[in-house]
Amino acid sequence: MALTVITGGVRSGKSAAAAAFAEATRRPVVVVVAGVAEGDPEMAARIEAHRRARPAEWRVVEAAQMTPEHWLSSVSDKECLLVDCFGTLLASLVWPQHGLDVVDVDAREVTESALALADAIIARRGETIVVTNEVGWGVVPAYPSGRAFADAIGTANRRLVDAADRAFLAVCGRLVDLSRLPAVARMNSTREEE
Repeated sequence: MALTVITGGVRSGKSAAAAAFAEATRRPVVVVVAGVAEGDPEMAARIEAHRRARPAEWRVVEAAQMTPEHWLSSVSDKECLLVDCFGTLLASLVWPQHGLDVVDVDAREVTESALALADAIIARRGETIVVTNEVGWGVVPAYPSGRAFADAIGTANRRLVDAADRAFLAVCGRLVDLSRLPAVARMNSTREEE
């Protein structure tokens, strides 16, 4: 298995970098997207822009509200799986009907769903590239579902990056190689030993 994770903020270049990595594998590419934009023309335009940027021969699986096992089973180990993006897939699983507007939320369940999604992706044997959102740099959301989502995706991102062969942070159209940096836990243990 080769797992590559690219995280970053909005318009940071995550998807473009992931597409370049996918093309470089020289394998057939399957892109898994949430693809949900009902009643949201601005999001529909974003989805369409991503669609136009992809090579026509890439197979796209719109996985909104599908279990990870369902869409993962549609991709062979000989194909490159490009998940674009983890955050929208998580949101479509956890809040399929109402989006983040749901007030009554169990933060523990959201985190469990995020970790289950991450673990399903990590368990895949074939070439896998995951685009995910780095949402924790903004203001702490004022509503419970937003805080639950931010905590859950942050926890899942750490798990994904810990398991990854390569991990990058996309910032301003540039990639920072996270694979060469120590994990926080290892940094802390080194300092305590000094």
